[in-house]
Amino acid sequence: MTEANAHVLMAQRFRSFLPVVVDMETGGFNAERDAILEIAAVTLTMDAQGNLLPDATYAFHVEPFEGANIEQAALDFTGIDIDNPLRKRMALMESQALGEIFRPVRKAIKANQCTRAILVGHNASFDHGFLNAAVNRCGIKRNPFHPFSSFDTATLSGLVYGQTVLARACRAAGIEFDNSAAHSARYDTERTAELFCAIVNRFKDMGGWDLAQREQGMEGD
Repeated sequence: MTEANAHVLMAQRFRSFLPVVVDMETGGFNAERDAILEIAAVTLTMDAQGNLLPDATYAFHVEPFEGANIEQAALDFTGIDIDNPLRKRMALMESQALGEIFRPVRKAIKANQCTRAILVGHNASFDHGFLNAAVNRCGIKRNPFHPFSSFDTATLSGLVYGQTVLARACRAAGIEFDNSAAHSARYDTERTAELFCAIVNRFKDMGGWDLAQREQGMEGD
């Protein structure tokens, strides 16, 4: 199978949606009120055997929007020091961070012959809610992500592995997980991407997605 055909398979696999894994670390649970402190995204690709694989990671510290709330309990949980000088130098404004995420996502959508990205997250509704709230705050007109559909790896890993906590689900899938590195957007996104790929590929290997039939269909086009 050629690389071009692999891109066709990716477009077929999720009804022309490109799954993109997203994780955020925030200042609380209220998407309208609480700050986004970190955001990361991992684009996915497909190999010649139809296996889903992590592709590229994009991760940024985010400067809280004006008037944002940050709960101390959230900082204690994530270990983020918002007064760290290095973080302050590296942090992007919310609109800039979204732009840095959305540009490569749009490129990946086009390269894989898809029409839109679909958010993949562990407890996806949380990240999706914060993403949509930030898009609205920043007045972004061309959001590459579907506005309400998503894939939730907490649900999927509960079905496949009997585990819903990210660390436990990863270990059940044979993916190493370092608890000391958890709760950074980059680390959690990369592990979630591996977990999602493991679940999708396991389903394919069990015959749930008939790759041979797909290939025959492409040859007949």
